[in-house]
Amino acid sequence: MASRDRIGVIGLGIMGSAMSGNLIGGGFSVLGYDVLAKRRGVLSKAGGQAARNVRDLAAGAPIIITSLPSAEALHVVAAELADARHRDHQIVIETSTLPIATKDHARKLLAAQGITLLDCPLSGTGTQARVKDLAVYASGSRSAYRRCIPVFEAFARTHYFLGPFGAGSKMKFLANLLVAIHNVSAAEALVLGMKAGLDPATMVKVLGDGDVAHALTVRAHKVSEGAKQKIEAAGGRVEILAARVARAAK
Repeated sequence: MASRDRIGVIGLGIMGSAMSGNLIGGGFSVLGYDVLAKRRGVLSKAGGQAARNVRDLAAGAPIIITSLPSAEALHVVAAELADARHRDHQIVIETSTLPIATKDHARKLLAAQGITLLDCPLSGTGTQARVKDLAVYASGSRSAYRRCIPVFEAFARTHYFLGPFGAGSKMKFLANLLVAIHNVSAAEALVLGMKAGLDPATMVKVLGDGDVAHALTVRAHKVSEGAKQKIEAAGGRVEILAARVARAAK
């Protein structure tokens, strides 16, 4: 592909809008669609072009990125793409975190129409996406992956080809597991410190500025009694209700 062809983006939420902004900043023409008109308006103001529907988008972009909230949304979008008048050798970069069976169903539906679906979940938060600090876990057709490298480099810090379709999602599930383990262990450490009489906010600041920071990155917001606690780490988030913390601290 020409390195700056038009890119379609379906799903202009937190991740989709961030990727769109970075693609525009990287010199790509972006044609986007979202079921919410407000999000389409935001894209237009950012320098992209809003499509009227999925069919119009399919006709205007050789490479399409999907960033969707649910399996049902992917089913609907895949069906509409399969029925649409699309570009030859079209590629869909599916970035959502969804069951592999769901993605494979979409892959087969699109393949019957000559469209290649890549399984490409992302590692990173919405905040990281805005500053192009994402990792792409790609799997599927290696030749399609190679064709999409200029696109990945426009919205992500790094990208990996991991093998057959579904391998990208498997890697994302492992990454999420490690994030969850870290979040729980960080929460328990803070609870232990509170039971020992230490101030939660001080613990977050000190632990984040010591040797622990070399192995773990801990971000917390308003850790205080009677408030909901948030602990963010390496692309994931766990919320611990203050009631649980208060009980454990007694």
